[in-house]
Amino acid sequence: METIAEKKLYEGMFLVDSGKAASDWDGINAAIKKILNRAEAEIVSMRKWDDRRLAYDIKSTSRGTYMLCYFKVDGQKIQSIEKDVQLSENIIRVLILSTEQMTKEDIEKDTPATKTEKEKEKAIAEQPKEAEVSKQSDQQEEPAAEQAQTSDETLTTEQAQIENEAKTAEDVEQAGETEQAGETEQAVETEKPEETRNAEDAGQAEEVEGEGPQDSQPKVSSDD
Repeated sequence: METIAEKKLYEGMFLVDSGKAASDWDGINAAIKKILNRAEAEIVSMRKWDDRRLAYDIKSTSRGTYMLCYFKVDGQKIQSIEKDVQLSENIIRVLILSTEQMTKEDIEKDTPATKTEKEKEKAIAEQPKEAEVSKQSDQQEEPAAEQAQTSDETLTTEQAQIENEAKTAEDVEQAGETEQAGETEQAVETEKPEETRNAEDAGQAEEVEGEGPQDSQPKVSSDD
């Protein structure tokens, strides 16, 4: 009686050319499935892991796409899988590891590629919300801008009024100073003639006093 080999869980990381993966994604997936089916493997999960720049060129390829695949297969068939990969034109390399202890939750964890896709989907879903929030914000800013403009106009009017009042007060003050200066000058001019008259009267008095004694002296006759 033929003994049926027990299949174990394996993890396979398949490396393919990023250009081919972008142009013929279905063809790449079909090539990997074909190799696994030839080894009578049972595919548990297969999805894109990530796009990466290679440390060095492999078969004239500088950038590769990694495909993460979990499958159950007879351990004796691993070598045949690796050989088929070497002969494949679509698959560059493969790394196969035994993962008997891996749980279903571990297998279903997000890969870098699925995380990126989820972030893109989330960003697309949030765009209408952001647009609505932006619209509401603009509507709220319009009254605020009008209020600010009105406030600025009020402040400008008040400032102009204050400046006019200050200018008027300054003009009044200058007019008062000019008037006061005129009155002072007039008072000085009015007082000056009076002082002059007093000085003239005093001079005339001195002259009169000087002439008085000369008239009282007796005249001497030249005949005596």
